[in-house]
Amino acid sequence: MQTIKVDVLVIGAGPAGSIAASIINKAGYNVHVVEKEKFPRFVIGESLLPRVMDHLQEAELLDAVKKAGFQEKYGAKFVRGNEVCDFNFKDQFSNGWNWTWQVPRAQFDMVLAETTSSMGVVIEQETTVTDIKFNGSDSVTTVVHKDGSQKQIEAKFIIDASGYGRVIPRMFGLDKPSNFEPRKTHFTHFKDLKRPGGIDGNRITVVVHQPRTWIWIIPFSNGITSVGFVADPEFFKDFPEDATERMRAIIASDVHTKERFGDAEMAFTPRTIEGYAISTKQLFGEGFVLCGNATEFLDPVFSSGVTFAMESGNKAAKLVCETLRGNKVDWQKDYTDYMMQGINTFRSYVAGWYNGDLHEIFFSENPDPEIKKQICSVLAGYVWDLDNPFVKKHDRALKSLADVIRLNKNKNG
Repeated sequence: MQTIKVDVLVIGAGPAGSIAASIINKAGYNVHVVEKEKFPRFVIGESLLPRVMDHLQEAELLDAVKKAGFQEKYGAKFVRGNEVCDFNFKDQFSNGWNWTWQVPRAQFDMVLAETTSSMGVVIEQETTVTDIKFNGSDSVTTVVHKDGSQKQIEAKFIIDASGYGRVIPRMFGLDKPSNFEPRKTHFTHFKDLKRPGGIDGNRITVVVHQPRTWIWIIPFSNGITSVGFVADPEFFKDFPEDATERMRAIIASDVHTKERFGDAEMAFTPRTIEGYAISTKQLFGEGFVLCGNATEFLDPVFSSGVTFAMESGNKAAKLVCETLRGNKVDWQKDYTDYMMQGINTFRSYVAGWYNGDLHEIFFSENPDPEIKKQICSVLAGYVWDLDNPFVKKHDRALKSLADVIRLNKNKNG
């Protein structure tokens, strides 16, 4: 069996893995990437947040993404019945990027991986990790290629960016159930021939279908639009079992989707994902660190997944480089505590979405413009800006504001 030696093994060539590998390669270390799938491959999570632009730029991937011609995204629109709440990333509290992209992930992830490969990083696709043995901080990983041949990779550090594959968490029993209730999503891509003109046709729209059921509408620059329904599993029992018939029936049940997508051609048979929220017992250990969805996935409502993937890939890569230089790294403080700050902030916003607090805030009359800017920064992904009260006090600020709005409505009602 062939054996190779590298400084860092990265498992997974998605956004987290590509960001991490690019940064480590730039630092002069030998990094090797293994990826189970063959790119391009479909994956959900198609709306980016402005925060990721910093990471694309630092990893020298930004120019390649710009050349790909993805749909530019300048904000988000939330709709409930006839009520509309618009967020423009130019009107945010934090200093940072005020735009990003909406991307077909198969193409986006391939651009990142191919650009990373062009920098000299070896990326082996259709390569599955079957065993990992740690000897202190050093490790020996066994992989199997598509043709059945095996190889061992000796590494000083492993970055697990395997996404939903969750290689190390599953292999070493680190998976932990999420504290969120299980939800289900049914989605597809439509050929969007009835797309509205102007900004309404190009921006992401989130529609409140029922209090705990919502729809994403994400237009791409290629004329395709991603549409998905997210709800408690019980919601879907009222619709046909057949995936295509189910999507047609759900589309017809909402005034915001019926006219535009009712008879639109689907690019693929609708897919369902259920019970996607997941957590982990630890984010790092001796000789390894978890990134992206290998750590924790909350919910698709605020498009936080890819942001956490790139943030964690960037952060982990820098700390791994410090470790390889022989410098002491406080992984708990500098990685886990840091990442959990952002994750827990978004956790509060996801909880506020489903318990109705954010509905009260988003669709309130005469919202405070300063508060709206602070919330806009969270929706832009700047969940590490502790100067923002709606980040620093995320666990209390939303509930307190929603309670005040409800109280005023009752007084005036």
